[in-house]
Amino acid sequence: MSHLMNTYGRLPVTFEKGEGVWLFDNHGEKYLDALSGVAVNGLGHAHPKLIQAINQQVAKLIHVSNIYHIREQELLADKLCEVSGMDKVFFCNSGCEANEASIKLARLYGHQRGVANPEIIVMEKSFHGRTLATLSATGNRKAQAGFEPLVSGFVRVPYDDVEAVKQVALNNKNVVAILVEPVQGEGGINIPHDATGYLKALREICDTQGWLLMVDEVQTGIGRTGTWFAFQHTEIQPDVMSLAKGLGSGVPIGACLARGVAAETFTPGKHGSTFGGNPLATAAGLATLSIIQEEKLRENADKMGNLIAQGFRAAFADTPEVVSIRNAGLMIGVELDRPCAELVKLALAEHMLINVTAERVIRLLPPLVINESEVAHLVSKLSAVVKKFLQHSASK
Repeated sequence: MSHLMNTYGRLPVTFEKGEGVWLFDNHGEKYLDALSGVAVNGLGHAHPKLIQAINQQVAKLIHVSNIYHIREQELLADKLCEVSGMDKVFFCNSGCEANEASIKLARLYGHQRGVANPEIIVMEKSFHGRTLATLSATGNRKAQAGFEPLVSGFVRVPYDDVEAVKQVALNNKNVVAILVEPVQGEGGINIPHDATGYLKALREICDTQGWLLMVDEVQTGIGRTGTWFAFQHTEIQPDVMSLAKGLGSGVPIGACLARGVAAETFTPGKHGSTFGGNPLATAAGLATLSIIQEEKLRENADKMGNLIAQGFRAAFADTPEVVSIRNAGLMIGVELDRPCAELVKLALAEHMLINVTAERVIRLLPPLVINESEVAHLVSKLSAVVKKFLQHSASK
């Protein structure tokens, strides 16, 4: 009997070690990891440069309080601002904490401007976390059920619908910010029909209204879409950005970045974190950014992601049950015309780690280090599994 709380539908496998895009279970069996810990292990597993950086830091210092200056934290903040164009960074431990910081910052920003009940526009099918505030911001009723009363102060509109946002601007004077994912990950790898135009239009609305544009890059950030951050596929600059997942390559870390007036909104005592930005986590973040840059992994993410999408388009050219294949770098979604959660176990049986989200979308988030032969292996084996699943489900 396990003493763990029953919060995960765990698959029947235990991994003991990894190397690159491969994981090895406790029986020595080898699996292609096309999920990378849900966009966390961008460097793959056991990257030697990351191991060296973590070992060196552990031997020196793991944790001190934020009561004191932390050199590694300051260096990582400098690097993040250099590659993002932002001004200031608050470090925490996870994506939901980074989004909590964004939400608190927006509310404080509103109060400082005389808005008694500040509200934030959020999107349908979004996912921002599982704390009460981030769950309330999330556009997934199934995830919210049972946790009422939810936190108020959110106005929900359809994703990729600029006109809906404009209507809110006309009728609601309490709005102080927009919180949006450049690509919706949990929502099903949803990419705006005009990704550049969508964020640009939201930026223009925020500028006109005096709102903050806050982008949730927890899943899209740190090279996954082919640029450091997904907003960089456009010409806009957000006011606030949340990061986590790939930033520490498996060492827990989150960050809330801000610029301009948003960067000066928090003052001592307004927000904090015991573990946030400790020497170990920020050393892992520094090593991660350095390796991505040295090994040109952003460029690789763009190239390999397109190669995977092209491979699936060719493999499913005569498969009408596959209704859409979409990608932004190494965020790949293969949408079927039916629920397909069963595919996760079927792929596992073929020694591949995948995910199904939004009931009908196969979500792939391979490590940024994946190469062409590994892409060919993934496309060949997974397309065969999908076709077999479709044949079987059609015969039921």
